[in-house]
Amino acid sequence: MSLPKSRLLVIGCVWPEPNSSAAGSRILQLLEFFLAENYEITFVSTAARSEFAVDLEKMNIASQVIIMNHPSFDELLKKIRPDLVLFDRFMTEEQFGWRVDETCPDAVKILDTEDLHFLRKTRTEAYKKNISAESLYFDVDITKREIGSIYRCDLSLIISEVEMDLLQKEFKIAKNLLHYLPFLLETISYENKAKLPPFNERQNFISIGNFLHEPNWNAVLYLKEKIWPLIRQQLPNSNLEIYGAYPSQKVWNLNNEKEGFIVKGRARNAEYVMKNAKVCLAPIQFGAGLKGKLIQAMQCGTPSVTTSIGAEGIPGALDWNGFITNDPKEFAEKSVRLYSEEKLWKNSVENGFRIINSRFNKEAFQQDFSERLTDLVQNLNFYRQKNFIGKMLQHHQHRSTYFMAKFIEEKEKNKKTAG
Repeated sequence: MSLPKSRLLVIGCVWPEPNSSAAGSRILQLLEFFLAENYEITFVSTAARSEFAVDLEKMNIASQVIIMNHPSFDELLKKIRPDLVLFDRFMTEEQFGWRVDETCPDAVKILDTEDLHFLRKTRTEAYKKNISAESLYFDVDITKREIGSIYRCDLSLIISEVEMDLLQKEFKIAKNLLHYLPFLLETISYENKAKLPPFNERQNFISIGNFLHEPNWNAVLYLKEKIWPLIRQQLPNSNLEIYGAYPSQKVWNLNNEKEGFIVKGRARNAEYVMKNAKVCLAPIQFGAGLKGKLIQAMQCGTPSVTTSIGAEGIPGALDWNGFITNDPKEFAEKSVRLYSEEKLWKNSVENGFRIINSRFNKEAFQQDFSERLTDLVQNLNFYRQKNFIGKMLQHHQHRSTYFMAKFIEEKEKNKKTAG
């Protein structure tokens, strides 16, 4: 007689779109991990289903659209009776965490931060005001909200070592509440490398990124205004192809074929366009977490030029698969060298393979995460007793969110009655 499967409920901010963003790839990696751990998974979201979302049913994952501030979610919890609840970003924990506590108090609550939203937001504001982000993030509301969410959960998954250090050193969050879990990637074998197009079969520069993400739009604008003209002066026959999901009209307006600045929009197959490009350009000025486009470039054997923010949390002590610079003139010069010098290009490609194989080894991180979950499930009461701040925040959040939700429920009832 086989043991019953553990039940996992994933509450997503949006439906997973792995071909649109790094966040979409990240949640898909987590779903695959839990499937391999023999979990029975239900994925829910308040967002409308996207035509670009992965087909969860094909993965044997149940899915459902849910309503915010509605008692139907409580009924769903009673039906599923999850052993674990995974919140995809802190906003979903704010919206549904208190309901999980009331209906399924013994369920382990895990927060996948994706990246630290407060860090991304304050870096954005700091960039616009030309001030230090450190002068902002202790005071803004989003920091208090996100840190509060981390304390209310039993474990928070942190994608970058830089963010782990920030949370522990600056915010004094106990290590037992955090778990470093970067992208979970397959190692690149010799056979995989041999299948990738070589230097002389590739052409064009590439920039790629979801345009709903402000750092990506800013990076493309920075390329257009400050970097690409310098590159084109030295490589007058080269083109830069701009890919990204959800481009607005202002993005399309940048297209200029005479200048070799070609806006392509959404890539039907991001891997295909990346592995056929010669060099990836990502002059990212602000942001947080790990940059999926640069990880994918390494997997595809495509060297890249980026900034210190772009490379943050990726190489560790290893050499970058190209160059890291924050100066636009040097950025252009290094880009031209990578595009033109075959030996430099090949060495950079190998650097990328080393980073993927040693820094994002799927098997090593999955094993560690599995053991951490087992310990957490078996000793849940012990860890919760140690987290007094979390218990205090739960108490206050429950009251405020509870009354607000009840107010909205009654308001909706009155609307129907009046109708």
